Amino acid sequence: MKTFDITYRYSSDDAAIRSTPPDSHAALLRLEQGNNSFATLLDHDEEGSVVQQIIPVDLRDLGLPADSTVPKQRPFAAVLGCSDARVPVELIFNEGPNDLFVVRVAGNGLGIEVLGSLKYAVENLGGSLKLIVVLGHSGCGALTTAVDVFLNPREYLPLATKRSLRSILDGALVVVQTSERKLVAAFGPAVVQRPGYRKALIETSIVTNAALAAYSIQEELRTNAYTGIEAAYGVYLLESRAIWAPRSGDIDGFGLAAAPRDLAAFVDLGDAIVQSRRIESLLNAKQ
Repeated sequence: MKTFDITYRYSSDDAAIRSTPPDSHAALLRLEQGNNSFATLLDHDEEGSVVQQIIPVDLRDLGLPADSTVPKQRPFAAVLGCSDARVPVELIFNEGPNDLFVVRVAGNGLGIEVLGSLKYAVENLGGSLKLIVVLGHSGCGALTTAVDVFLNPREYLPLATKRSLRSILDGALVVVQTSERKLVAAFGPAVVQRPGYRKALIETSIVTNAALAAYSIQEELRTNAYTGIEAAYGVYLLESRAIWAPRSGDIDGFGLAAAPRDLAAFVDLGDAIVQSRRIESLLNAKQ
């Protein structure tokens, strides 16, 4: 039987503490490396072995020792994630306390409160903050519900009087409709008859939703002349613990991706999604 230990090692020794990434590229690379370490943790085959992963944490981030000053926020990245309990953001990126500024909401949608929280981070934590990531996840309940309503509009009726749920659903339906058009354009009208069509539409909608939110955040940064901070997105795959973000020329598309810059970039993204190995395998899967 294998044992897996994930250890947070607290120290006040500056030499043992990871330095804050100097720019957005370094921040993105650190998140990707952290996720790769987490995703591959279970790949060790030695039976009876103990696999250990150590995450170095600054003891001072917990206000220790007791006579120390109150720790200051110094996250190097903000992450807009889903509320799903299976997606523990710090853990899947191999980070500890005070490394990430995390906002979680069902469907990782970019509502007013969410945008306000992210703007707070940008305006007050700009000394350390270098990156904003929108993180969707496979099988997202909010997008799954939106797809099911799109495929069977009768399912909207029980939600019609639930204003809070409907506000999440209505925004997601726009993404689902766009995703459906892309799948039909790529594979023809008969694609809706494929056994894996529903699942493929869900996963296409999830990554499109994350990319759209990242684009909106990037535009907000540009409009307000926030410099030195970039936006990125990805989808956490529950089945493999890896991050997925399709891109041109890469049918696997693992790792985070920069937010689309313009309409042409969204067109390229749509092509990359429908050409990805993941969507192809879902369409061809037998239910």
